[in-house]
Order: sequence, then structure tokens, then C-alpha cells
Amino acid sequence: MKIVLPAMGEGVIEATINKWLVTMGSRVKEDDPLVEIATDKVDSEVPSPASGIIAEILAEEGSTVKVGEPIALLDSESETSPEDELKIENEVKRIRETIDAVRDEKKVEIMIAHELKSRTPSGKFLSPLVRNIAAQEGINYQDLDNLKGTGMDGRITKDDILAFLEARKRRAAEKDETQKQEKDEVSLSARSAETGDEVIEMDRVRKLIAEHMVMSKRISPHVTSFIDADVTRLVNWRNKIKENFLAREGQKLTLTPIFIDAAAGALYEYPMLNISVEGDRIIKKKKINIGMATALPEGNLIVPVIKNANEKNLTGLARAVNDLAERARNNKLRPDEITGGTFTVTNFGSYNNLSGTPIINQPQVAILGTGAVRKIPAVVETPDGDVIAIRHVMILSLSYDHRVIDGALAGKFLNKIKELLENYPTDSFQQETA
Repeated sequence: MKIVLPAMGEGVIEATINKWLVTMGSRVKEDDPLVEIATDKVDSEVPSPASGIIAEILAEEGSTVKVGEPIALLDSESETSPEDELKIENEVKRIRETIDAVRDEKKVEIMIAHELKSRTPSGKFLSPLVRNIAAQEGINYQDLDNLKGTGMDGRITKDDILAFLEARKRRAAEKDETQKQEKDEVSLSARSAETGDEVIEMDRVRKLIAEHMVMSKRISPHVTSFIDADVTRLVNWRNKIKENFLAREGQKLTLTPIFIDAAAGALYEYPMLNISVEGDRIIKKKKINIGMATALPEGNLIVPVIKNANEKNLTGLARAVNDLAERARNNKLRPDEITGGTFTVTNFGSYNNLSGTPIINQPQVAILGTGAVRKIPAVVETPDGDVIAIRHVMILSLSYDHRVIDGALAGKFLNKIKELLENYPTDSFQQETA
């Protein structure tokens, strides 16, 4: 029984005999490995097609054998039926037909390449390899003439022509995408005309925001934790001093600078939320720069940054918040005032929303959402027992990147902000202005 070199995938027509794993006279079982072979694509082993004894080895180690050629003879322990012999013959015939087809195709390519002239109309030399690639890819002489060669004396190299093909492929893809968009726009316009819907094109800023948000969700596995805070004492204190604060400082005192102050304090205590991620590395930020999400009149969003927020007192934070928010709404922010943030605060309560699950502002790893402050009945612990009282309560939400922040750390951080707000130093304004 002949053992032939089996087919090993499309385009593979020969292999090199690396090492025989058996010798003449070796007894083998069906599927036992007989020989190690190597092709230009992969190294593999040829198994025995049946059980028996190796009668003769026909292909020596180091020799190259075509697919379908015999490499050894096997004295099979079971007689091969005429049907099996016919199957083997048909398989060998099929392999040889495949080899012949590949050879014929190669001959046609070579013939076409030889028919191409060795120089372009402007005199650029074309090597046989370049002509062969041009023939296969249908590159005409005009394209070749316009192609700038990087070889000696401006010759077109293999890399030049492959780069040309890549660029052509990219242009074709862009053209297809443009045509698809145009088709979608026509379809959308047609549907809108039928239904009376208005089609609004995103402006540049909205497109940037959309791309940034999608990118953030793709990069960071978002998790959001929630906690409520009793800010009754804080709200009453702020209401009490806000008129005096405005008179002395010329600044309105909102809750936003207080939230930023609490966030800065918590980040100082838990610096592993004041980080960014680059590949497999964590960058621990030295400065605490807090961005504040600000809605613009046209409906877009921008995030000006308060640099070194932990080094500012309440008056300084109020001044920074009011200044940045005002200039943001009037498009007067400088580029350096919207970059360099290490953490972000967004205030859902500005629009009376209770809470939300904000999206992380990349490359940061966490964002704090502050909900509306509401009066609700709540259980209050007193020395005389628990009582029901009307309290000012708000919900805090923290979205964080679960690649680098676990629930325990996020929970501690969020609880720290709650503690700072519930125990905010209500004598701080008096101390600052004393």
C-alpha cells in the first residue's frame, strides 16, 4: 500500500521531509505519526493511513515531495478493498488536478507579466515582480507612471506598489462608506418627507461629545454606586450666609463649589481614584484637578477644569466655579481651561433630577453625580430615641472604571463624600473672611 503526501490546504503543493519517526520494518497502527514535514505555511506530521509494517521509505529526509506522491510503502495487515483503492486513486487524481490548475494559473500570471512593457511611458523601470503584481491587481500603466518610486533612481519597488494597493483599497472603502451615508440620508429624507419629521444634523461639538461618550463606554467597564446624604445642616447654613457672602465676595454661593470641595477632600484621602490608565499602567496623578460639567445654551456640554482644587478655600472655589461657568456659556474659555482634569463632578440637581449614571470623562476613571436636594421625611437618631423629621436629602452617584476600581474602594470614597457634606465646617466662611 502506498503512503502518499496528503493535501495540506489551499495553495500548498509540496513539502519537505524533515524527519522520519519510523524505520523500515516498524510496526505502526492507523493514525500513528510517521514523518515530520514542513511547508511554507506550517510544520506538521503525516499519520499512517492504516495499521501494518513499513516496507520501504521512498522519500529521504531533506527531500522535497509533491502532494500526492508516494513517500513510503506499507504492508497493511488488512487487505484494501477495491472501493478503498478507488477512493485513493480518485483522491490522488484530485490532488494532481489541483496542482496542475495552480501551475496553469501561475503560468498565465507570468505570461501576462512578461507581456507588460518593462518601462512606463515616462521611462520608469518596472521589475518582473512589480509587473507581475500589476498584472494580478489590474494596475494600468498610467497609475504606474504616476506612482512615485522610492527605489534607486526612482524605481518602483514592491513596497511602493503594495502601498499603492492599500491606498486604493482605503479609498474604495471610503467611497463605499460615503455612498452608504448618502443613500441613508436620501432614505432618511424620504421617510421624513412622508411622516413630516424634522431632520437635524449634529453640529461639530455634538459629534465630538457623541464620539467621546461612545469611546468611554467602549474602553471602561462602567459601574455606578449610590448613596444618600442628609445635607440639612449644610443647606440651612448656605441659605443663612449666601446674602452676606455675595455682599462681601461679590460671588453667588451655590452648592456646586461645596460639592467640589468635598470631592477634592475625598480624593486627597483616596488618591487611587485620582488616576488614569494607559495600557497596563496606572498613572497616579499628583494634582487634583476637578472638572465640572457645564450645560451650554445651545444644549451641548463642556467641562471646564478647576486646577489644584484641594488647595482652594470655599471662596476661591466659588469664584472659580462662577467664572468658568460664565465664560463657558459665552465661549470664552481658553484651551488649557478644559484640559488636565483628573476627576469630574456633574450636577443632576440643577434640573431637579434625583440622580443619574454619568459616563466617565476619559482618561479619568470616575465621575461624581449630585442629585437634587429634596425635603423628605426621614428617621433621625436623637439621645431620646428615633424620630421622624423633615430633612434635606440628596442622592450621590459615582460611576467608576471597574478595570482599576473595585466596589469596596468606590464605596469608601462615596461614603467619605457623604461624611464631608453632612459634617461640612459651617464656620468656614467666617474663618475665611475674619
